[in-house]
Amino acid sequence: MASVSSQEEKSLTCPVCLELLRDPVTVHCGHNFCMRCIKGCWDQEDWKGEYSCPLCKHTFSARPVLYKNPLIAEMVERFRKFQAAAPARCYAGPGDVECDVCTGRKLKAVKSCLECLVSYCDTHLKTHNELNPGRNHTMIDATGQLQERICSRHKKVFEIFCRTDQSCICYLCTMDDHKGHDTITAITEWSNKKKGLGQSQRRCQQRIQEREKELQELRKAVETLKVRTDQRRQQLTDGGFSSHTVTLWSLIPQF
Repeated sequence: MASVSSQEEKSLTCPVCLELLRDPVTVHCGHNFCMRCIKGCWDQEDWKGEYSCPLCKHTFSARPVLYKNPLIAEMVERFRKFQAAAPARCYAGPGDVECDVCTGRKLKAVKSCLECLVSYCDTHLKTHNELNPGRNHTMIDATGQLQERICSRHKKVFEIFCRTDQSCICYLCTMDDHKGHDTITAITEWSNKKKGLGQSQRRCQQRIQEREKELQELRKAVETLKVRTDQRRQQLTDGGFSSHTVTLWSLIPQF
């Protein structure tokens, strides 16, 4: 049931605002939009005298007349009622990264896009990927520190690591302040550091195992010495020596 509702929600989501359709209209190419959203898009194209679908880019020589689609509107209303009766969704809590696209109560974000500088919940992430087919956007696990990954000077993503200054920079930085420096892609540098960290962890683990082995051998030697000392003490006691003599004799290493 969950997968069916998710598919239905996707079909009833406006490709422009990424929310459930409001006053849905269907343009000639067959795609649905909020009436306000598609009007806003076409208002920006008035100067060209040609209008296009924001989703498939199909063009219209004359601005189409828009009418509310009653069938789609009814489907949206049914889906809203279904959502109201459905179990609670995964809303963002304290310490969680919120979806930047959700309106009202925010859902928990699952991914952040370094190109759009936006964090997405699972639903809006799917819509983002559908609206950007073939575009290589860099996605990372949801983080609330997107601005820290952007060059404050050039407003570009940190994609380069400067080995000379040991800092992350954008590609424009390599043309001025870091010109001629030893640079490498940030992904490659991260892979190298991750690999080096793994090797260091293995070496540390190996040293720990060696120390544990030495400790076990030392404990075994102490236990063996203790047993031999007890045996020697017993032998001396059985031979008629005084307890004082037995104690002194047992302290002498036996070879």
